Amino acid sequence: MELYNTLALLLVVAAVFGYLNHRLLKLPGTIGLMILGLASSLLAIGLGKLGVGWVLTATNLVRSLDFHSVLMQVMLSFLLFAGSLHVDVRALGREGLAVGVMATAGTLLSTALVGTAVYYLLPLFGLPTDLIYCLLFGALISPTDPIAVLGILKAARIDKRLEMRIVGESLFNDGIAVVVFVSLFQIARFGAAQATPAVIGHLFLQEAVGGIILGAVLGYVTFWALRSIDNYQVEVLITLALVMGGTALAAALHTSGPLAIVVAGLIVGDKGRALGMSDLTREYLDKFWEILDEILNAVLFLLIGLEMLILDISRTTLLVGGVTILVVLLARWASVGLPLVLLRRYYPFDRQTLRVLTWGGLRGGISVALALSLPDSMPRDLLVGITYVVVVFSIIVQGLSIGPLVKRLGLSTAATEASADH
Repeated sequence: MELYNTLALLLVVAAVFGYLNHRLLKLPGTIGLMILGLASSLLAIGLGKLGVGWVLTATNLVRSLDFHSVLMQVMLSFLLFAGSLHVDVRALGREGLAVGVMATAGTLLSTALVGTAVYYLLPLFGLPTDLIYCLLFGALISPTDPIAVLGILKAARIDKRLEMRIVGESLFNDGIAVVVFVSLFQIARFGAAQATPAVIGHLFLQEAVGGIILGAVLGYVTFWALRSIDNYQVEVLITLALVMGGTALAAALHTSGPLAIVVAGLIVGDKGRALGMSDLTREYLDKFWEILDEILNAVLFLLIGLEMLILDISRTTLLVGGVTILVVLLARWASVGLPLVLLRRYYPFDRQTLRVLTWGGLRGGISVALALSLPDSMPRDLLVGITYVVVVFSIIVQGLSIGPLVKRLGLSTAATEASADH
């Protein structure tokens, strides 16, 4: 009953904050909820210092929820499936090489650059930290968050080809980053002798390649099931079973659940929606996943804001986090720019594209969840605090400014459509 009460309270708060945002702030839904959650946390912290009793109860409720488990094991698969369901697979295929290189080589390069820079940065603030922990931070902060990216880019009405690169990379690089994170975690916990190239290679094949293969199998089985019947209630139920059952199966097989669900979602969204559903089923399926996506997004970004209640972030951590923001942005610029320079013959790009790819690489809940999964035997509080500062800046500052940046650079389809009308 305690879990039910906690979830009920989260939904009530999300609904209230959503109403206030819609009526007063008029910000993008997820960003507005996060800002209100963050403001409420800061207010509660202030009231707690004055001895207000209910603040302790609220803090215990937030602490009782394992953010890492809630996001990575429950919410993430639903959000990824909802996002991948409407991705244009043919457009993604045309950008496939660029997306693949940015999601793999770009993530590895970003991990190395951020980790190395933070290793030399922390001693300047009296916080010397082993290189392996800095690289671990580089791995968890490098993936761009598809949950944060998808909604914001839709509102920005960015050029479709550029949107596909950002969305495609975001959908796939979290699975790659988790493999890198787990490999580095093994080195940090058990020593380099336990994480040989053979072990890491096996882990990559099992997690990444295994996840993609599992997703393809699940996607085509679901497509066959959808095509063989015409009943929208059952067909919506089948897609729900795909996400929940597929996530559980991926965990049992020790493969990447996020990659499996993304691949399955792309197949169902492409073949299933076009060839396996009636118009009525397609309408109900789209509405169901759109509503579920909105609800889970609201709860997720509210939770990110409320996490401030249980984090111990010092002034030094805030200062380090502020400098790390610049490090992460520079690493993002290099890790995106270098692959695109190497692929310039096939995927021409200009400075404006690179700016949007850099600024549009938002960090979100996945980074926070990975940081919170670190044990106390590691410099957990420091890395969680820095991660939180980077994520809050990314979602609020980058998220609110990506739309104006796209318009100013002339990369918005809205501007093109407006000029065509005139």
